[in-house]
Amino acid sequence: MIDEAGDEDALDRSDFVPAGGGEWRGLLFDNPTLGLAPQLTWSFHFPFQPVSRDHGSSPLTLDLEWLPIQADGWRSMAGRSASSSRFAEPGEASVYYFAHHRYDAIHLQIVEQRDLAIQVRATVSGDLDRLGVESVAADAWLHFAGITVSLSNTVTADAALARLSEFSDITGLAPAAAPNGIHFRFAPSGAVG
Repeated sequence: MIDEAGDEDALDRSDFVPAGGGEWRGLLFDNPTLGLAPQLTWSFHFPFQPVSRDHGSSPLTLDLEWLPIQADGWRSMAGRSASSSRFAEPGEASVYYFAHHRYDAIHLQIVEQRDLAIQVRATVSGDLDRLGVESVAADAWLHFAGITVSLSNTVTADAALARLSEFSDITGLAPAAAPNGIHFRFAPSGAVG
């Protein structure tokens, strides 16, 4: 595809071919230094088929992060929605294509839930980094990857799970491998690892 400026590396909406294998996850986070109280937010990762150009190939993904969604817990997400009209207020959207490209607005709807999977429809718009595609839409089944607890005053897995229970139903969640000792990850007990 060559755009109006003659850039053969430019993306087109037709490049966004769903690849499957997407994930959704939660994050309970605070930052007292910045005055951020504990809040549970959700992230959604939509993979598309890699895109090849003359100089190489790149994964193509849409990532939506930091979205607060009011739900009783990770098992009751169907019918929920989230919107963000400006980047980082509160959600962040980016398309990865050789690098991250930010998008301003997010509209997300969780259509259905079947156990650990949710069907999510999302549209992002406002191409802040001039990727060349004004809006991107995704509609996919995403698999639950767990909830990470990263709170400044929480130092044990038991304490992290207790704090998480203040924000979400924790039924069926068990401690899972986490990236380091200051974060605690909880995943469905059959998927712990």
